[in-house]
Amino acid sequence: MTDVGTLLAGARQGRIAYIARLLSIIENEEPEAADIIRLTYAQTGRAIVVGFTGPPGSGKSTLVSAITALYRRTAARVAVVAVDPSSPYTGGAILGDRIRMRERYLDTGVFIRSMANRGTSGGLARATRRVVGILDALGFDVVLVETVGVGQQEIDVSRVVDTVCLLTIPGAGDDIQAIKAGIMEIADVLVVNKADRPGADETARDLIQMLTLGSPRLAWRTPVVKTSAEDGTGIEELIAAIDKHRAWAEESGEARRRNADAMRHDIQALLQERVLQDLATRVGKQKLDDVVLRVVDKTLDPYGAVDALLRD
Repeated sequence: MTDVGTLLAGARQGRIAYIARLLSIIENEEPEAADIIRLTYAQTGRAIVVGFTGPPGSGKSTLVSAITALYRRTAARVAVVAVDPSSPYTGGAILGDRIRMRERYLDTGVFIRSMANRGTSGGLARATRRVVGILDALGFDVVLVETVGVGQQEIDVSRVVDTVCLLTIPGAGDDIQAIKAGIMEIADVLVVNKADRPGADETARDLIQMLTLGSPRLAWRTPVVKTSAEDGTGIEELIAAIDKHRAWAEESGEARRRNADAMRHDIQALLQERVLQDLATRVGKQKLDDVVLRVVDKTLDPYGAVDALLRD
């Protein structure tokens, strides 16, 4: 058994190996994970947590690296959680974000955690929210979350971060059409990245026009910011927009509402897991197999199978 107390003490001293081990326990859902959450949960809610999402190729990793460097001028510690897609065959991931952020690895005030999504839809890994919570509790001032980049269904990030930045790039008209139906609704800040390319102004105008066509989102007017990680254009303006949204969310109560929605989702998911585990233990594999075969043989329908298992 892992000594959770020792791990937490070392992690709070900033020892990288201890932090990494804690996150691995959470990510792999090892037996000690629940104890770690119980011991750290009260210390969460202090960090600035920002999510970056958008279509593949929109430059999320490079922009996150540039923003990390700028945050480090004022923040003592910055953590980056980068989620990559898993192979459907091997379960592994390339974790290419480490290559794009290699300059940040030399900074002792920056901690980068790459995660494979392990087949989870929604742009994040199953344990991303809990990993972010641990980093928050360990005293990181800023936590930046980069999603897989799968498109309009990538909305889970809104349950993990305080502010969602949605990226697109100049000339990506089809991408804008693809993302507007879903993920546009969760964007707190719209970012035209790679703004040093031709067409950035036109893309920004398209986004502004799209915002006027949708239903207003409370009192927050989603800003459109043009950025370029190559020459630093717009990075300070983007951080200012993030800070403005964070202040508005706190003052308006939106931050509390969003947190309550995320907590409800988390608790329901944990409850479902616990009920299924308890049911599987109580019913037993043999009983479940027997019921499955009855459904296969058409002597029992799936709804009747559920009723039979719940009665036992």
